[in-house]
Amino acid sequence: MKADFYETLGVAKGADEKELKAAFRKLAMQFHPDRNPGDDACEAKFKEINEAYETLKDPQKRAAYDRFGHAAFENGAGGMNGGFSGAGGFADIFEDIFGDMMGGRRRSSGGRERGADLRYNMEISLEEAFTGKTAQIRVPTSIQCSECSGSGAKPGTQPVTCAMCGGSGRVRASQGFFSIERTCPTCQGRGQTIKDPCGKCGGQGRVTEERSLSVNIPAGIEDGTRIRLANEGEAGARGGPAGDLYIFLSVKPHEFFQRDGADLYCKVPISMTTAALGGTFEVATLDGTQTRVKVTEGTQNGKQFRLKGKGMPVLRQPAVGDLYIQVAVETPQSLTKRQRELLEEFEQISSTENSPQSNGFFSRMKDFFESFGQ
Repeated sequence: MKADFYETLGVAKGADEKELKAAFRKLAMQFHPDRNPGDDACEAKFKEINEAYETLKDPQKRAAYDRFGHAAFENGAGGMNGGFSGAGGFADIFEDIFGDMMGGRRRSSGGRERGADLRYNMEISLEEAFTGKTAQIRVPTSIQCSECSGSGAKPGTQPVTCAMCGGSGRVRASQGFFSIERTCPTCQGRGQTIKDPCGKCGGQGRVTEERSLSVNIPAGIEDGTRIRLANEGEAGARGGPAGDLYIFLSVKPHEFFQRDGADLYCKVPISMTTAALGGTFEVATLDGTQTRVKVTEGTQNGKQFRLKGKGMPVLRQPAVGDLYIQVAVETPQSLTKRQRELLEEFEQISSTENSPQSNGFFSRMKDFFESFGQ
């Protein structure tokens, strides 16, 4: 006894066309004979799945099945015999599901094929990412042949319809109980052949040439951003549309600034006396100005100062990030005799209030070890 078609596909009786197709796609991928070579059970299951789908996707057949069940198609009533009658619809979904697996590549009518997308790596400075720029690049790529206008045929002649596939670009081969469509080996899926190829391009319809292109890099662009230039890729074969050119941007490391989104970070060394007594220093920013930073008395190593609005512009927005200055207190080196004497004198007259962190730390450590030894 045949299984219910709805149960075979695993759908409810009220399933719409989209649900039917999705269920068939999933099961067909699982039980397709090419994926299960030599498995008779999978071949039989695939046959059942196809029969169920061919019936339920057709509104008239589905109505008959819903009313009379399998009896609606017995004795040739519905033309169903468990094979591939009405195979046109199946061929469409077969191509949709298995086209990539079979190596198929769809082409437009007339053998025209879209050109490949191209990649160009560009490195810019942080300053250029800050201000934005218009860059000129030279890209070696395929362009449409001017001799044959992209047809690939010698001027005065035209491509002819492929005799093997009749212009469809596909040939059908029978394997067991079903048929498989493959790319035509004669025309490579183009549907046309060229008897007299163009002398300039050799029948390809395109030639290699270096082109100069202008690329607009907006202010605030980030490392790793991709810019797409439509139709600036490789020319299509036989007059087909061109592909796209993708510019992949990388921002070179900067000598002074590190970037985190729209914010910039910079480490500035200051002297021990400036940190202790207070003072000022100037730092250059990416907008070309000098900004004065005030150091308060008793500034500790690692303290950050925020300069609002001195960071990177946000891409295609009016907002601007901030610049964070981190000070690194520098310990004096190569001391003279007099400098050493002064520092030693300072050390002698210092109190715990002058170095609260270090004194507090060692005091707590002493208490820890005393309690540990009890």
